[in-house]
Amino acid sequence: MNDAQASYTVTLVPTEWRFDAGADEAVVAAAARAGIRMPASCRNGTCRTCMCFLVEGEVAYPGGRPGLTADEISEGWILPCVGRARSDLRIELPDAELAAPSAPRPIMVGPRR
Repeated sequence: MNDAQASYTVTLVPTEWRFDAGADEAVVAAAARAGIRMPASCRNGTCRTCMCFLVEGEVAYPGGRPGLTADEISEGWILPCVGRARSDLRIELPDAELAAPSAPRPIMVGPRR
């Protein structure tokens, strides 16, 4: 399987909501497809609205990492609006919300809110 066909599990902390993200899609887009709304605005990595902490895993950025300083990168901050999963991920994101009731639902393994 090549990278474009790969799929990874993304787990949001502290809710423990899980969804799959393809290697060729932004993490925010994969969350939306799963019925989860993550904070995001510009969708190009410059506004930093989506900035969150990567607890575990690896994220790649097509075209570099706009909007992050070298210190933020080394501390573990990511921009999921442009970042692509390259492994299973655990992301600290207490601001995530469920989308409209008619949207697909994520796999919920933690407390329901």
